[in-house]
Amino acid sequence: MLFFFAINTTPFSDKLVAFDKVLFTYLNGLGTTNWDGFWLLITEQKHWIPVFLIILFLLFRAFGWKKGILLLLLSVLFITFSDQLVNLIKHHYMRLRPCNDLDLKDTIRAVLQRNSFSFVSGHSTTSFAMSTFFVLLLKKHYKYIRFLFIWPILFAYSRVYLGVHFPLDIFTGMYLGIVEGFVFYHLTTIALRRSSF
Repeated sequence: MLFFFAINTTPFSDKLVAFDKVLFTYLNGLGTTNWDGFWLLITEQKHWIPVFLIILFLLFRAFGWKKGILLLLLSVLFITFSDQLVNLIKHHYMRLRPCNDLDLKDTIRAVLQRNSFSFVSGHSTTSFAMSTFFVLLLKKHYKYIRFLFIWPILFAYSRVYLGVHFPLDIFTGMYLGIVEGFVFYHLTTIALRRSSF
């Protein structure tokens, strides 16, 4: 967690933010109107529902109904915690999104417009957190479950492409999400051992 405080100190933070804007401008500038529709599709959570249903199927198949229901309830609790932590961080730093940044807004490809704060990316944090959690949970049961990480990688990059997040928002969210996933996995294994299922 020290990383979150380090990025808010000068002169380190000034150089980091400046580099972050340069990197964002480059990555965002790679986009073309031909690909906008694809990344708009990727960034919408509802389009990932089939992936979530497959994960649920694999979860219940591996652990049975009783443990599966417990894991589902714990996952909902986990997502709620992750979302609230992201909101807390966003309101602490209050970083403007690229599409609202006065230095960038007139020169970038802002395919989407959002008015909430940018740092950290909730999409990146929660998707990496859940992917880490489910990969750790299911890796003994399914050989190729690690391919689940394709989801958060695409999901997170779509936010840069569409102009609503800086790379630093994404990478910090990735780091935070992976840490959350490991912590919650270990808490869940303790809960499973102590449960009556």
